[in-house]
Amino acid sequence: MNIKEYEAFYHDELLNDVVPFWVDSDLLDRKYGGVNSSVDRQGKRYNPDKSVWFQGRALWSFSALCNKYGVRPQWKEIADSAAAFIKAHCIDEDGRMFFTVTEDGRPLRKRRYFFSESFLTVGFAEYYKLTGDPADLALAEKYFDLMFSIYCDPSTDPFKITPKECEATRSCHSMSYPMVLISSSQILRKISGNTEKYNAVNDKILHDIFTLHYKEDLHCVLETVLSDGSLLDTPAGRTVNPGHSFENSWFLMNEALVRGDDDLMQKALNILNWSFELGWDKEYGGVNYFVDCKGLPEEQLEYDMRLWWVHNEALIASLMAYSITKEQKYFDMFEKVHDYAFSHFKDSQCGEWYGYLHRDGTVSHSQKGSLWKGPYHLIRCLMTCETLLAAIDKGETTDILF
Repeated sequence: MNIKEYEAFYHDELLNDVVPFWVDSDLLDRKYGGVNSSVDRQGKRYNPDKSVWFQGRALWSFSALCNKYGVRPQWKEIADSAAAFIKAHCIDEDGRMFFTVTEDGRPLRKRRYFFSESFLTVGFAEYYKLTGDPADLALAEKYFDLMFSIYCDPSTDPFKITPKECEATRSCHSMSYPMVLISSSQILRKISGNTEKYNAVNDKILHDIFTLHYKEDLHCVLETVLSDGSLLDTPAGRTVNPGHSFENSWFLMNEALVRGDDDLMQKALNILNWSFELGWDKEYGGVNYFVDCKGLPEEQLEYDMRLWWVHNEALIASLMAYSITKEQKYFDMFEKVHDYAFSHFKDSQCGEWYGYLHRDGTVSHSQKGSLWKGPYHLIRCLMTCETLLAAIDKGETTDILF
């Protein structure tokens, strides 16, 4: 396919396959409100408990669809319901959020990580573009400020819980926090117009990524390092998550475009190059879920599985790299991932994508949604790739955080 044909393909997959699957599924809970992402291959609910992540993720997705393609009543109904459910049921008395709740919104589980808060942030920021209500933007900014405060000073966390590990023995730093913070910050910077605040935030995040996790000598970004950035020479410390690295690379490419920073751009491209080299399975095709940076055994049982979202992020990152550099190797990378993904993950009979494959490409789990998979990564991927392809066709470089 040429660029125009790819653009039409991604548009069609989004609006005539993936989004209709979710609209026609049991996603929207008309009895209790909110969304239920745990649906089977045909879109029927199989678990009544609700993911708080997906209240925010669905809020982002269906708000973004309205903002990009025009308001459609079914899309706005889902966004409105998710927003109302979050405010009514997903926030604990201390201000932190739950991880899962019952179908009617009673708390089930709360975690120390601030990922629920991150999805509230991006969801309500995008929802603000749809509603124009300053309260929606204020809520997004409030939760971003809470996350950043906890990141900089964990003692400010209102949720007091025993640390996951004994930090007196071993203190570590996780890449997941800078990644969700920089993506949230970029979205809020663009929507709020508060460039000075969010540039300063991103200065801190960029410093931490490149002084702690970015390892030029090992050609990778490590998920977990010791607090001073040195290698934790255990299976956990040697683990590379190619999907996170792909995602991180396009966030950083976006930041480099905003700043006009060529050095940052090259580092972002390095992350993409290293991650593809480490992650792509030359025997079976597709990207491994986890890789040991030294080639030593992985402890995670699922290390060689194929996950949908990893390939979504690889599609965005490779296509964005091509749109910026015009280097053919990045378009070749995009096509390699595209060919694998649409020939293995796509369910041509029932719609949407399978989430989990074995290494040989056969389906591991047939359901289309769970507490972790739902209307987010694939929708964001298809929207973003369509945007990038349109820009490439016009000879432009685009800021893709629409």
